[in-house]
Amino acid sequence: MSNDLVSIIMMSHDSSPYVEETIRSVLAQTYTNWELLFVDDSSQDDTIVKMMELKGNDPRFKIFQTVYARGVSENRNASLRDARGRWIAFLDVGDVWAPNKLERQIAFMEEHGYAFSYTCYGLMNKRSQDRGVVVGGLEHVTYQEMLKCCWPAYMTVMYDARKVKRVRVRNIRKNNDYALWLHISEKVDCHLLAENLATMRTPWGRLGRFLRTDKVKWRYEVYRVEEDLGRVTSLAAASGEDLATTSD
Repeated sequence: MSNDLVSIIMMSHDSSPYVEETIRSVLAQTYTNWELLFVDDSSQDDTIVKMMELKGNDPRFKIFQTVYARGVSENRNASLRDARGRWIAFLDVGDVWAPNKLERQIAFMEEHGYAFSYTCYGLMNKRSQDRGVVVGGLEHVTYQEMLKCCWPAYMTVMYDARKVKRVRVRNIRKNNDYALWLHISEKVDCHLLAENLATMRTPWGRLGRFLRTDKVKWRYEVYRVEEDLGRVTSLAAASGEDLATTSD
């Protein structure tokens, strides 16, 4: 396996209670050639103070804080512009990785020649207690399949910047990570590494809220605004209808 640099994109806003657990999961990675591009979006708590303590003298940390709240899309686009790595990975404060997440995913992609992949993941509550749920997905996700469903969870995704090149999304209000996956899947297919290598925090106390389908209005916005699909096609896709039977 090669030892190419991984650029980890991490966003935060008032995330002080969880920042240490998330960063510890990065520091514990068995694959150590990474840089962390951390953007704090004008937090009012002590997130940045904790980040600086965790960073210490580690040169792999690149920490930024905005003067005013810019939103996830703008901050992520800025980080993607600054990323130097061949491999681009994503993790937000609150979620965590298994120690071998980067190592296993890079080996999987290099072995098969994949440029875009995601993994299975578990769920935990706000006290970091395992919910006993593991989420998977399709083994092979084409652009058409990605239109039907946002298969990858944010903290499970990795792509090869050499093959995918630069990708950016407009500043839509929600599901902007989904818009990013759609852009990438227009270029290359996405593949599942069927191993549980990450954990998402679901602090709301009702697991059903997480498991429900995305609300139609947000999915419509991704299809209509970001993917520039027609109104009828966008509504059909957002509603879960078969795109092949719909025309504008």
